[in-house]
Amino acid sequence: MAHPHSESIRNMNASSLISIIEESKLTYVRERLDIHLHASEIKLLKQVRKHEKPHHKNLRIKRYETAEKSELFNIHLDLYLKRYEKLAKKELVEIDMDPENGLPYDCSLSSKGEEVLNRIDDLESEWEKVVHIDDADLDHFRRLALDSFQISYNHKKNQDFIF
Repeated sequence: MAHPHSESIRNMNASSLISIIEESKLTYVRERLDIHLHASEIKLLKQVRKHEKPHHKNLRIKRYETAEKSELFNIHLDLYLKRYEKLAKKELVEIDMDPENGLPYDCSLSSKGEEVLNRIDDLESEWEKVVHIDDADLDHFRRLALDSFQISYNHKKNQDFIF
């Protein structure tokens, strides 16, 4: 018997299909983690790992130095800090409220945060096998990612806020 949503899925556009695939991956990962994390917390935790890389940290410092410190900027600053504090309560990140690099605060992964991210990486690889992603699929995804990357890259490059 065919899946009850087969016809609907067959008629979906690429954006809807990508959303279904992303939701499936996140659900698979979240159900198998030993710690409860919202999808946005997983994304933020991955962002902390990315921002720890010297190139990204240096870019954030430069962007912060030149950013206009408007009211909107300060609202975003506070919102991100609150999100990082939630991860800190779960002992996944450490927040330095007085870093020597000029940022108003800086976050780094704790050892527990690194363990959780490693588990997430493992679960995402496991999910790829469960949904039968093969080398041909990966080639298509890589092409799509390269074709898509410039849009978000340009947006981030033009942003005044780097948190």
